[in-house]
Amino acid sequence: MSLILKGVMQSPVTPLKDDFSLDVPTYERLVDFHVRTGATAISWPHHKGESLNLTIAERKRGAEASVKAVAGRVPVSIHVSALAVEDSMELAQHAQQIGADAIIAITPYFWGPSPDAIYDYFVRLGTSVDLPMIAYNSPSYLEGVEITAELIERLLNRLPNLIAMKEASFNSEKFMEISRIALKVRPAFSIVAGVEFLAPSVPLGCVGSYSSAGAICPNLCTQLFDACITGQSAKARELQFKLARLWDLFRDQYPSSLKGGMVVMGRPVGPTRPPLPTATRERQAYIATQLEELGIIDTEPHGW
Repeated sequence: MSLILKGVMQSPVTPLKDDFSLDVPTYERLVDFHVRTGATAISWPHHKGESLNLTIAERKRGAEASVKAVAGRVPVSIHVSALAVEDSMELAQHAQQIGADAIIAITPYFWGPSPDAIYDYFVRLGTSVDLPMIAYNSPSYLEGVEITAELIERLLNRLPNLIAMKEASFNSEKFMEISRIALKVRPAFSIVAGVEFLAPSVPLGCVGSYSSAGAICPNLCTQLFDACITGQSAKARELQFKLARLWDLFRDQYPSSLKGGMVVMGRPVGPTRPPLPTATRERQAYIATQLEELGIIDTEPHGW
């Protein structure tokens, strides 16, 4: 499995029309924007892409649009996690059929499975396709269900196509232990930060991030990554503080605040599908004041 993940990778939001239907032309435009502004990979639909609010048919259509819009310029991974395991299998098979470069999957939703159940799930998913697979760990999002260092070691010993992990625990102790075990078993294994917490993660083996703020400020995200990998610790710390403040802004009413910020930057992508809220004009105005205060308005691309 030769797929290499590195740098600021993008997991785009999902543009919707006013009637909440999928807006494929705007999505393709957004993906192209991400690639043109430095994204080293595209991965869709993560939770900020409203994956759980999309039908299986919509997810297939968006996956096809991802591959089409990227057109081979960077790797494309498709997030296949769904409430029903059989739907995940179907999405994984579809990703392989349309020419995606990898699949990504979080731990099973909702039920609070045991470590053995999580192991069985990933083995079943990973052996169902020939594509590289990326595991996704987010214990805060799934109320404590997580991939531990012991579990990743078992999975690496069983799955030759498990090439990477999105690590979104935001816990440096857990990140370090997973990195220590994973890289010992598979030195080429890639550990990717869930959002732009790169300054504390790169020294522990992180190779990049699945960006959130990149929809607003791709230049700033790239500057942080470059500072981290070149050992400019003071600069990295300064940029990390700024991006941490942006993350606090966007995760309030996530992902509607992120979509609201995109309106401010001249890249409107429509509403957020209920039951998630759509950013009001008042919320957008507040976001605009924060982006201006942080210097984002004047230093980042506007429009498409």
